[in-house]
Amino acid sequence: MPTAPLDILAIAAHRDDVEQTCGGTLLKMAGRGHRTGILDLTQGEMGTRGTAEDRAREAAEAAKILSISWRHALDIPDGRVENTWENRLKVARVIREQRPRVVILPYWQGRHPDHYTTSVLGYEACFVAGLTKVVLNKQGLSDDALPPHRPFKIIYATLYYDIRPTFVVDISEQFETRFQALMAYKSQFSDQEAGKELFPAHGEIRARVESMARFYGMLGGVTYAEPFLQKEVGLVDDLTTIPVKSI
Repeated sequence: MPTAPLDILAIAAHRDDVEQTCGGTLLKMAGRGHRTGILDLTQGEMGTRGTAEDRAREAAEAAKILSISWRHALDIPDGRVENTWENRLKVARVIREQRPRVVILPYWQGRHPDHYTTSVLGYEACFVAGLTKVVLNKQGLSDDALPPHRPFKIIYATLYYDIRPTFVVDISEQFETRFQALMAYKSQFSDQEAGKELFPAHGEIRARVESMARFYGMLGGVTYAEPFLQKEVGLVDDLTTIPVKSI
């Protein structure tokens, strides 16, 4: 029996990217009854800390904390996310299988090549998923074709890049649980010798995460928030209900 479509699907390069950039938003949407999902493109085998197996266990625990309805990791090589036709088809198959209304992608600029490549790859996969003449079958079922599907909305999580967001989502009530989900990645955020010159000490992580959330919360007039950008113009129906005070 097919599962219900996802309302929101976040696509990221690595396990823990979503928890850092839009985990609070997914938790908030799940709390409102929406079906949320995460697609990690890689297994995390090239990470300085931990193994792919560690990351898989930690991702499953984080998904429970964030009330995620569906989570899956593809087999695209970690550190070598490339926008190829083959990879676009892998992501497009997921888009057709899960049929999300909203897709969250990383912003298309940043320090890590996997992150900004995932942005373009994800967008183009959403386009390919809607092409009628591209035939994609269900996994393991060579003759069971998936119908075309494109999400209605694509938005970009911008926390990894310093750019003014289009909008922010108030996660004041979700902040503590979102932080717990991030801390589920013990292989990444515990104090250890491996990568100590790259990773902040465990005692600093809370301060950094909270500072970022407070900064974007300040922009929206709330305590904690996560930032997003959309390419298209927003549509306003009632000028008297636009949020965020101007003066």
